[in-house]
Amino acid sequence: MIVEPVTVEGEFITVSLIVWRRFKRPMHGLVEQIHDINPGLADLGAFLPVGTSFDMPVPTPREPAILEPIKLW
Repeated sequence: MIVEPVTVEGEFITVSLIVWRRFKRPMHGLVEQIHDINPGLADLGAFLPVGTSFDMPVPTPREPAILEPIKLW
């Protein structure tokens, strides 16, 4: 588990913004997992107040999906 504190004042910080800043790519389902393991986090509202800290699970890397090539002819 990673503990993420909200330390920036005057900025509108959301859970999904923190996930994006940490991983720099979409992490499907991670925001929902964060809300599941941190009861009451959603009650704080869409924008997290300064000083809020929450647990973030460490995501496991997924194997990239191998797609079939598209044949135009």
